[in-house]
Amino acid sequence: MTTKKNVQHAHISPRTRALHDALLKMGSVFNRPDVDERMVRAAGIPLEGALFPLLTMVERFGPIGIVELANRGGRDYTTVSRQVSRLEAQGLVTRRADARDARVRAVVVTSRGKAMTDALDAARERAAQALFASWKPADVDTLVRLVQRFAADLEAHSVPDEAS
Repeated sequence: MTTKKNVQHAHISPRTRALHDALLKMGSVFNRPDVDERMVRAAGIPLEGALFPLLTMVERFGPIGIVELANRGGRDYTTVSRQVSRLEAQGLVTRRADARDARVRAVVVTSRGKAMTDALDAARERAAQALFASWKPADVDTLVRLVQRFAADLEAHSVPDEAS
């Protein structure tokens, strides 16, 4: 009996493959519109699911420029600009001159937007409590610590080389 080697996996270690697969699974859950809609409903807020990730990113990373916001969200900046305009029309964010570069308009969450992200955080906490109900607290703490470390290292390694 002959076994075929999976050529597409020839250049990746089993550990890296397992990590990449897990990250793809997580990303696919985080990027599903139906998951966003459920989170918005659980938070009890009147917000379109498509706007939820942007509002959250503005609250977490703001003041933030449209280009950086688009890059973080993996979206085209023109789409993000239109969506930010919709958030602005609802009084959830505002644009102002960036403190570092007056040519850049930075997006900042308003108090009304912060109230919405607080409601989203409360819904996220309830979901996390349910998800981790069978986990030992020390295991959750270890997961958080390692994911934070991974995210910091990943972000540091994704910064473009200034010499290029």
